[in-house]
Amino acid sequence: MPPFGPIKRRDLVRALRDLGFDGPYSGGRHEFMQRGDLVLTIPNPHADEIGKDLLARILRQAGVSREDWERA
Repeated sequence: MPPFGPIKRRDLVRALRDLGFDGPYSGGRHEFMQRGDLVLTIPNPHADEIGKDLLARILRQAGVSREDWERA
């Protein structure tokens, strides 16, 4: 996986696919990715990169620890 820090949306989607998520699929205002019953909202690519704080929230919702993110 990429190092924990600011990340481009495209790289986030690629890394989540490597972790077993499918998608992204079109949703209401945001796209989402899915793994089993877990649905994870993906932010829109309005800014250049996804910051560390938002990445931490996304990984927490996905059930992925920071150590697992950096190790995988």
